[in-house]
Order: sequence, then C-alpha cells, then structure tokens
Amino acid sequence: MALAVIRTPSIEPWKPLQRKPLPAGRPREWYVTHNRRLKAMRLAIALLDVGVYVPSKATNATIRTTADRIGIHPPSDSTCRMVRALIRYGR
Repeated sequence: MALAVIRTPSIEPWKPLQRKPLPAGRPREWYVTHNRRLKAMRLAIALLDVGVYVPSKATNATIRTTADRIGIHPPSDSTCRMVRALIRYGR
C-alpha cells in the first residue's frame, strides 16, 4: 500500500524584486518597446488571474478595464494586441 506524504512548502514573506536601472545608450524606441512589453505582461497575468484564458475574450475594453482595476494607465491598441498574443502563445 502506498502512503501519500503531504509536504508543506516553506512560506517566506513576499519581497518585491529589486529594480535595476535600464541600460543606458539604447535608442528611445528600445525603451518604449521594453516598457510596452512589461505592461503587456502585467496585464496578461492579471487577465489570466481573473479567468480570461482565450484571446477572443480579451477585448480592448476588457483589457483597459483590467488596467484601471490594477492601477495601470490605459493601454494603447498595440499593447492590447500584445496582451492577446501573450495569452494566445502562453498556453
């Protein structure tokens, strides 16, 4: 007979990651794209947390409502497309 052992993970208090400055000397477009990707990732994670697993359910209005709920400025249409792409390929 097999015996099931339930392990409890060590619970440590959550600590935010230390922010590092972005590398200097890159073109402005690189910084814009980088920040857009970060914003899209945050929004995709928030949408997945509330149960939006299919890109067709992630309309621009849904994404912008989620952004407002988590305290992010409303995303542009390009960022909304990026969020849908992350949800699509993240499965």
